[in-house]
Amino acid sequence: MKVFIKLLQRQPIVCLLAGLALLCLLLAPWAWLQLAALGLLLLLLYQSLARQQAAHDSLHLMVAERTAELIDLAQHLQWAREDERQRLARDLHDELGALLTSAKLDAARIRSRLGGSAPEASERLAHLVQSLDEVIALTRRIVEDLRPSALGNLGLPATLEILAREFAARSNVTVHCSVAPVRLSPRAELAVYRLVQEAINNISKYAAARQVWITLASQGTQAQVSVRDDGRGFDSAHPGGTSRGLLGMRYRVEAEQGRLRIRSAPGQGTLIELSLPQLAEAAASP
Repeated sequence: MKVFIKLLQRQPIVCLLAGLALLCLLLAPWAWLQLAALGLLLLLLYQSLARQQAAHDSLHLMVAERTAELIDLAQHLQWAREDERQRLARDLHDELGALLTSAKLDAARIRSRLGGSAPEASERLAHLVQSLDEVIALTRRIVEDLRPSALGNLGLPATLEILAREFAARSNVTVHCSVAPVRLSPRAELAVYRLVQEAINNISKYAAARQVWITLASQGTQAQVSVRDDGRGFDSAHPGGTSRGLLGMRYRVEAEQGRLRIRSAPGQGTLIELSLPQLAEAAASP
């Protein structure tokens, strides 16, 4: 009855014709008229179902197209952000770095000229030089976080080891890092680095973990990456504050034709696994 009411609301003419055909089928005394009414009834029902199926297929196609456009836009924004990070890192390294180094050299030069004639001024200048050294070190850390130069200079395994070591030093978490060479494009290497970086940031904020395991390995045609912790975990169906970070990971991985798997449960830690296709030997060799 509910289905008939919905159909009546959407297609009243079809329902009216179907009702007349059904009435003829029940009341007409001649067999040929009954058969004609039955045929009309079936034809009307078929046309109604065909229109509904066409509308459903059109809606499904439109949703699929919009979803593909949104995924493409999200991936574009990810790499646009990487380009902006690279530009900002270059400006910090070239311009701000040069200014800080120049200020440090000027302060050291003035301090040497003062000698012992102005102890208080020399002490303040020494403190200024120390502060400038700290600012220069902070700038270098920010630049490396924005665009890790170690990726191009040392490769992905060494860069992940540095990332793991720095995370362990500032968080007092025991990090077990096992990495091996893999054959990935520069964009794929950056995607792996960002995934591991995002994972350990989430661990630092939410997991309250004591140990973390980071692995990078080559398995046939795939590069396998995993980040596991023994923290509090979360309900993977309702990730809460980590949902946007996890979604960003997934977009990065899918942009490189990879697969991302996340396993977690309250009190059982979290495991993030990533598979990326490796380059062929000929393409990987210089």
